[in-house]
Amino acid sequence: MERLEIEHAIERSEFFRGLDRGYIEKIASLCQVQTYKPGEYVFCQGDSGEHLYIIAHGHISLERSVDLGARKGTAVIEVLGKGRILGCWSSLLGEPHNLMSSAICQKPTVVVAVKGTDLREMMVSNSELGFVLLERLCFLLRDRIQGAFGAMEKI
Repeated sequence: MERLEIEHAIERSEFFRGLDRGYIEKIASLCQVQTYKPGEYVFCQGDSGEHLYIIAHGHISLERSVDLGARKGTAVIEVLGKGRILGCWSSLLGEPHNLMSSAICQKPTVVVAVKGTDLREMMVSNSELGFVLLERLCFLLRDRIQGAFGAMEKI
């Protein structure tokens, strides 16, 4: 992917959509492109996370292994496609965190990855951007938590 394609992926993502073009360009300068084959993991439950990932192409299944005593299994929280974002949100808060789900590619997938601490520095240095992104984060996490609870009820 070229720089302009990275910027377009960021602009079209659920998390960064509608941001000022200058912010998009600065965020793009922090990003790397990663490519995965079907069945490959972007990350695994329990790993220490430090990146956020924007899906440029493909589909990723968010899954959580659960152990409820007699009931054990894997719950599919959600299948995410183009423009969706996933990863270690705690890195935006400057906190280390173990990932609470696994991300498995369902088909050939390209993601744009940004290190959370780098994005956090940008947010701290610009309080307007920081507020907008943290507000979006709250809504996104609310939706993911609802999806996780719904998936666990099916076990």
